[in-house]
Amino acid sequence: MKPSSLLARRYLFSRKKKSVINVISWISLIGIAVGTTALIVVLSVYNGIGQLTQDLFSVFDPQLLVEPSEGKTFHTSTINYDSLLNTPGVERISQIVEENAWLTHKHNEAIVQLRGVDSNYAAITGLDTLLHEGAYYLKDDRPMAPGQRRPMYLLFGGEVWYNLGLGSYSNSSIAVHIPRRGTSLGMTIEDAFNTDIAFPAGYFYIQQDIDERYVIADIDFVRSLMDYEEDEVTSLAIRCSHPRQVDKVRSLIKEQLGGDFTIKDRFEQQPLYFKVFKSERLGVFLILSLIVLIATLNLIASLSLLIIDKRKDIGTLKAMGMNTQDIRRTFLKEGILIALVGVASGLVMGFLICLLQQQFGIVKMGSNFITDAFPVAMRLIDFVATFVMVTILSTMAVAFTVKKAKI
Repeated sequence: MKPSSLLARRYLFSRKKKSVINVISWISLIGIAVGTTALIVVLSVYNGIGQLTQDLFSVFDPQLLVEPSEGKTFHTSTINYDSLLNTPGVERISQIVEENAWLTHKHNEAIVQLRGVDSNYAAITGLDTLLHEGAYYLKDDRPMAPGQRRPMYLLFGGEVWYNLGLGSYSNSSIAVHIPRRGTSLGMTIEDAFNTDIAFPAGYFYIQQDIDERYVIADIDFVRSLMDYEEDEVTSLAIRCSHPRQVDKVRSLIKEQLGGDFTIKDRFEQQPLYFKVFKSERLGVFLILSLIVLIATLNLIASLSLLIIDKRKDIGTLKAMGMNTQDIRRTFLKEGILIALVGVASGLVMGFLICLLQQQFGIVKMGSNFITDAFPVAMRLIDFVATFVMVTILSTMAVAFTVKKAKI
């Protein structure tokens, strides 16, 4: 082992009398460890919350969404629908008709995004698993007597449900109004809107933006309000056999449909959310990096005091033939060793804290949330980025201190 490395280890780990300098050195080490731990824990919790939100979006948004590049609707008869169903990796396809609608119930009203879906939609998204009240039930399939109208039902986002004044087990009708196509605004509601009634089937809680906007209905009910033909849709929702096949399936469908259609994955269906999430995550990392930077300032102070304290040792080493460069290298390695021990300890502590939270849910969120405990998702990239960032900051601080020191 080189003399500089041996001396660096001895200064840090050997038994020695307690002094203010020793205390400051260990405070520097602990500060780096605590800053590293905080960075890992906060990023892991942020990852967990982000993953939970993405999972909630995935309950509502399909893995792939096919929309026309131009115009609002298209006919399934204009594409090779059977070939699309038989595309390798495609498990299910659901037809969707979506439009803004005006809902009225007694003295309450709401402007909503009315999404008409077919029977495959629940299997594609899993929306039926997040109903807070009621059942996933969009139309009455029982045989009807001649001339008898088939009842239709609606599933509401939780915010829409309460805005319309609907209560538990409410069975009063809701009027659904959609502007007539190709006509000017009339003098009465009957002239300006196609109107039909439906009944509440239940409501769901997913995410605020969805809960306050969306209402789910049967696709035939929405088609009748829109005066659409039987095969007319605004989009197709696609579920893949395996999440890893999404990109491959997307390419195959793109080849079949050509440039007349846009195929969006879940990130592209919610672009604003995912951009904000990535930006916030970067912001959290940079802010916590400042905490680590402050800890490295303690390292500068402790190393400067250590150099002053070791003046006698420095004189002895020079007398023994060690040059100034080797002596500087000794204190450089001392500072880097403090930083490495600190960051390694912090990574281990961060891992253990996150593991305990994952296994036992020690820190709770409260009873009004979807999950009881704060979600945690550890990622290797966070550990690597934290290690690299702390090591670089510490090395720069130590190198600057040693270079400026009078040895």
